[in-house]
Amino acid sequence: MIDQRFSEAGVVASHSPLSELGSLYADALASHLVRADERTLRYAYELGRHAIANRVGVLEIARIHHEALASHRLRGSRAHSFNRTLRRAGEFLAEALSSYEMANRGVHDAIAALRRLNEMMEGEIQRIAHAVHDEAGPLLDAARLVMSGLEGDVGPNARERLRQVGSILDDAETTLRGLSHELRPIILDDLGLAPALEFLGDGFSKRTRLAVTLQSSLDHRLPTHVETAVYRIVQEALANVARHSLAAKVEIRLALKLDGTLHCTVADDGIGFDVARAQQKNGLGLVGIRERLNAVGGTLEIHSAPGRGTELHVAIPVEQ
Repeated sequence: MIDQRFSEAGVVASHSPLSELGSLYADALASHLVRADERTLRYAYELGRHAIANRVGVLEIARIHHEALASHRLRGSRAHSFNRTLRRAGEFLAEALSSYEMANRGVHDAIAALRRLNEMMEGEIQRIAHAVHDEAGPLLDAARLVMSGLEGDVGPNARERLRQVGSILDDAETTLRGLSHELRPIILDDLGLAPALEFLGDGFSKRTRLAVTLQSSLDHRLPTHVETAVYRIVQEALANVARHSLAAKVEIRLALKLDGTLHCTVADDGIGFDVARAQQKNGLGLVGIRERLNAVGGTLEIHSAPGRGTELHVAIPVEQ
């Protein structure tokens, strides 16, 4: 009976309530208390996998196990001694929970891989940004020198054209330096998160005419991967404000709590939005923000409602 029911567990568990999982678990546990072989332990492992697939938590599995064991004892089974029953029940529960342990390891491995990928990408971005910053200026200066040497050899009309080209080169240099700072602000590497966010806010304010303020209680540098993650998250949050909020002002708040957790909040006074709907659609840049937070073990909270503005709050554990 248990073999037939469990062969369909992949279908049943995905469409049935916890009571069905509890029934499957109780039957499988009862079989293990009698037989205690590899086959019944395999049932336990598969039940754990199906529980994970159906978003059943560890505490819920523990409750199901407790109820199944209590039911077995209430049926008056005396086939094994009390100590043997407890030992076999513990083996069964441990095997069921091993699926959770393997899933947890997989998550940690994925997070570590994502962090390494982010660090590689940031390293490449930093290299490109520094190249643009350091090499564009000398090249443009060389072009200006060549142009200045030509001014004495050409007529008034050509000199005016050269001045126009010089103006274009000035604009190009300004654009390239701005692009360099957008890619990877040197100030983030040199001075840290708070100055970099202040610089980011100033530039954002000039482009959008939104008032941006920064409140920070940080008094020392943070690990590079944390500073980078927060900078990118705030950058994306400000882009969302500009695209969607119709806000007049934005406030950025940074604080390092006593438990070693960095808290960063980006709040605007815009039109707000339906958070649940946006999360279902993975819109408003939330996917990129969550990926960065996953890489550093952070969490995200969004508080908003139509007509009430938006507050994005992230918390990241800082390595001491």
